[in-house]
Amino acid sequence: MKKAIIYIPNKNPMQSGLSKNGKWILEFKTENPTKNPLMGWESSSDTYTELKLEFSSKESAVNYAKKKRIDFELIEPRKRKTVKKSYADNFLK
Repeated sequence: MKKAIIYIPNKNPMQSGLSKNGKWILEFKTENPTKNPLMGWESSSDTYTELKLEFSSKESAVNYAKKKRIDFELIEPRKRKTVKKSYADNFLK
C-alpha cells in the first residue's frame, strides 16, 4: 500500500493564537514524481497525493492507518520554547 505521514501542521505565521492547532493530518507521499515538459512543474499520476485526511487525535489517525493497512510515519510535534519577558527588564541592566 501507499506510504503516508501523520503530523500536526505548523501554525500560520500570520496568526499568533494556537487555538485551532490540534488537528492531526494523514497525508500520502508521492512515489514517482515526474517533471511536466510544458511548464516544468512537478507532477504525478498518483491521485493519493491530493488527499489529506484530518483527525482530532493522534490515536484516531494511527488506528485508521492500521485499519486500512497503510504504512505510515509518525512525526511528533516539537515543544515550543517560551521565554518570559518583562518590560521592566529593559531598564534594569
